[in-house]
Amino acid sequence: MSNSLRSVITVLAALTASSVAPAQVSEDAEPLVATDMAVAPVQAIVQTLDDEILLSTGESADPLAPRDEVATTEEDVDAVKPAGDLTSLVARFRGSDAGSRELECLAVGVYFEAKSEPLSGQLAVGQVIANRANSGRFPSSYCGVLFQRSQFSFVRGHSYPSVPRASRQWQNAVAIAQIVDRQLHDPVVPNALFFHAKRVQPRWRLTRVGSVGNHVFYR
Repeated sequence: MSNSLRSVITVLAALTASSVAPAQVSEDAEPLVATDMAVAPVQAIVQTLDDEILLSTGESADPLAPRDEVATTEEDVDAVKPAGDLTSLVARFRGSDAGSRELECLAVGVYFEAKSEPLSGQLAVGQVIANRANSGRFPSSYCGVLFQRSQFSFVRGHSYPSVPRASRQWQNAVAIAQIVDRQLHDPVVPNALFFHAKRVQPRWRLTRVGSVGNHVFYR
């Protein structure tokens, strides 16, 4: 064998020895990807600066996790929950300006009918005016009730006497009007629509509700 032929055989042998045999895959071998080609999702975790702060304080970084409610301030409570007793409510709402024509009519009714009465008696009179306005049997506004013909003796047509707005009695009446309008106190005489002074004895065929101060109330 010539030297050139021997060299060719040597090169071929070297090339054959460096080849890698293909991997043998049996039927039992576990596939790298599921048969239906579905890839299992990997949950991504995104952590922000806020999350780091929450984690450092021991709170949950999960945005869906329940959070502790923010404590309500005393001012928030005061805005939705009035003082419990009538005296405190009157002190809170006392003022010379009723705030609207309707509330002034309500305050005027309280003032002229019950300014010398205890606060509970003033409240009862105010609630009668409000009950009438809401009853469907009388005018549907405070002013309408006040100026209805032959209902209140101090009214003359569509006018009434002047009111001393700096007086404590007027300011109490304004407070009572606010309390009645906002329904901040339980009814003193529930569903009452009529009242009269104790000194008179009208022959009304009505249901007596109760007596407060110097007035007797009916429905």
